Amino acid sequence: MYQHYFGLREAPFSIAVNPRYLFMSQRHREALAHLLYGVGSGGFILLTGEVGTGKTTLNRCLLEQMPDRTDIAIILNPALSAVELLATACDELGIEYPVGSESLKVLTDALHRFLIDNHERGRRTVLMIDEAQHLDFQVLEQIRLLTNLETNEEKLLQIILIGQPELVEKLHRPELRQLNQRITARYHLEPLNAAETGYYIRHRLEVAGLRGGERVFAESAVRAIHSASGGIPRVINLLCDRALLGAYGQRKTQVDRRLVTQAAREVFAQPESSSAALSRTKSHMGWLIAALVVLMAGLAYVQLIPDQLQSSSVSIEPPSTSSAQQQTPSGVSGSPENSWMLSLSQAEQAYWRLHGDTVLSRDLCAQAENKGYRCAVAEAMVWEDVTRLNRPVVLELVRPDRFASAAVLLQVSGEVGYFAAPEGTIAVPLRDIAPMWSGRFRWLWRAPDDWEDVVKEGDRGPVVAEVALLFAALDGQAQPITGDTFDLRLRQRVELFQRQEGLLADGVVGEQTVMVLNERLGRHLASEEAVARWRERGARQ
Repeated sequence: MYQHYFGLREAPFSIAVNPRYLFMSQRHREALAHLLYGVGSGGFILLTGEVGTGKTTLNRCLLEQMPDRTDIAIILNPALSAVELLATACDELGIEYPVGSESLKVLTDALHRFLIDNHERGRRTVLMIDEAQHLDFQVLEQIRLLTNLETNEEKLLQIILIGQPELVEKLHRPELRQLNQRITARYHLEPLNAAETGYYIRHRLEVAGLRGGERVFAESAVRAIHSASGGIPRVINLLCDRALLGAYGQRKTQVDRRLVTQAAREVFAQPESSSAALSRTKSHMGWLIAALVVLMAGLAYVQLIPDQLQSSSVSIEPPSTSSAQQQTPSGVSGSPENSWMLSLSQAEQAYWRLHGDTVLSRDLCAQAENKGYRCAVAEAMVWEDVTRLNRPVVLELVRPDRFASAAVLLQVSGEVGYFAAPEGTIAVPLRDIAPMWSGRFRWLWRAPDDWEDVVKEGDRGPVVAEVALLFAALDGQAQPITGDTFDLRLRQRVELFQRQEGLLADGVVGEQTVMVLNERLGRHLASEEAVARWRERGARQ
């Protein structure tokens, strides 16, 4: 209903699981790393989390990371007896057994033969059980016995248990201590924090087709959503969907805290207190009376002095502080002078100083590789193409007198840009820059050693090893998933990362993938750091 009003292609906050809306917080990445480690080491894997924290989403990520030579049995309804669970596992894996068999031995033997055959063919078998907190003790004990199916070197069956926090309590019961001791990897998925909640909301809006999603939900609204939802993604979706519907109904272009409060009452079925309703009614009546008084006074004024009204010329004084200056953070100059408009050589020297270096060359790109960077040049039609980089850039400008110029854009907040100038940082409305901007801009980024163009499956060498190390650092793993050979596992990890970041998921590590990876690892010069460094420089001068 509200999609077209906000410029969206589809509803962004559906609670249905959609891989296109996959959002991986740092907690989700850590959980995925633990699960991947557990799959490789054998034994039991345990994933727990509150309802709606994203366990199902994480399961799908894990399944996508499984090697192609893996057979997976997924049990979604754990309210089964031991016999029914084994029969369901056999059905999922396509194992033949006597129809109607009620014998645990018959089913276990059939499963054992399948596992041995799979092992001899170099295939891995995984049993995944969702909502495992509903399994009774006898079924959990039968699951433990399945781990006795092994060769001299390794377990034949990998078991993944997924459930709510009460599953942990159940496993700590004395009668299940043997099963609990066999868990080789476990992770409890926590809700999103306040910052992640904001990123999550913006991510879903952008996937649904909206650019600049941070302007749809006011900061106060995001804080209210996090407080009301506890950071649980499913509840965040419900609140955001209801709040957008409320904004549409009231013809508002931004969701504020009041809309979130109303949405929370509807989502959680909280009736409005009688005192609050009475207060709101009185407030509305007060505004109505005031509006009527003003209207009546205006009509009387028009009737009394029509001639004077028609003959007078009215002058409206502009407000003393512009909207751009109101958005200017502390320590930033609001000077209207064009000191931010620099020559190309001045802009490039200023850009180098942001990186803690001084280069006298007039060519930014010519010096990049000597300083351990790569230089990128691009053309854009809209500001979003620049702000999406989340890093300082050099804009190429043409002054009104048709002389070439440049500016160092440090940061964008709303429709205001913050530019480097000799005296510090100056806030300038982007609409004032647009007529002079040619659309060309350039920036620096860090590439792995021995980088040439792209890195893809089948490549070998130190550059592959460095890419693998970067992903190991992202996942919090001590060892990378490969050495100096770009294999299937690394390609699958790259594809997952690309899908998470809204990039083309082709498994090829190109410039865009490296730049986003650098950003997630904090290996680029963030806009906030650049602004702070330039403020310090301006203060010293």
